[in-house]
Amino acid sequence: MRAIWNGFISFGLVTIPVSVGLAQQRSDVSFRTLSRANMQPVKQKRWDPARDVEVTSDDTVKGWEVSKGRYLPVEDAELERFAARQEKTIQILQFVELSEVDPVYFEKAYWLEPQERAERPYKLLAQVMEDEGRAALGRFVLSTKEHLVLLRPVEGMLALETLYYPEDIRARDKADIVSRLEGVEVSDDELGMAKQLVAGLAKPFAPEAYPNETRKALLEFLEAKASGEEIAAPEETASPAPVIDLMAALKASLAAAGPADEAAGEEKAAPKRRKAS
Repeated sequence: MRAIWNGFISFGLVTIPVSVGLAQQRSDVSFRTLSRANMQPVKQKRWDPARDVEVTSDDTVKGWEVSKGRYLPVEDAELERFAARQEKTIQILQFVELSEVDPVYFEKAYWLEPQERAERPYKLLAQVMEDEGRAALGRFVLSTKEHLVLLRPVEGMLALETLYYPEDIRARDKADIVSRLEGVEVSDDELGMAKQLVAGLAKPFAPEAYPNETRKALLEFLEAKASGEEIAAPEETASPAPVIDLMAALKASLAAAGPADEAAGEEKAAPKRRKAS
């Protein structure tokens, strides 16, 4: 694991030397913006629309929008006083029930690796948290930015999740959704059939069974185009019709699913290639 941070986990009087490494990395296909004239990458410029001229970084300053179209200039030196103090400790503030933490708060995941000769206290913390079904809430400074974090056990290891702060969660949207659902009732028959459908589709979590099909198809297209081939345009998929009779839809779903949903996780058929004429 390539470490991006080295320090300690601290709880009580126990300190555990650890390294932090990325647990996630998007593998989306990336593109550059090219000039059609010469097929070379174009550069983005800083532009002052009022003067219609290009500006350099020395000509710019950060601005905080006080009101619509009115900005307060703020110098980098003024912001430095608010940068979090560099620390080498993940300070555990409290332990919580893991089930209490809504995943909506999860921002980014990292692996925590014990440094040399720290395996025993690391394993002790990971095992007690797993046995008790608990996670640890703490604070952590990375690149001068302080994060609220959650440490949780994962297959005997420890993962660190940076968390969104409460003000980052769009609670108003959540409240609007909840208010729309107030007074909506489902029948016992509908609930029972829905439970049967869920049970029939239930399987152990196996993310490897669901690869990124869009990325795969896009790479196939790019490789074919690079070699002078073409890919036939995919057939358009009809949009699903809105459910009018919920009970009828549940019955049809159960009949289609059968004893087990064998189609789940199967790879989509690859688009057919044809040689360019």
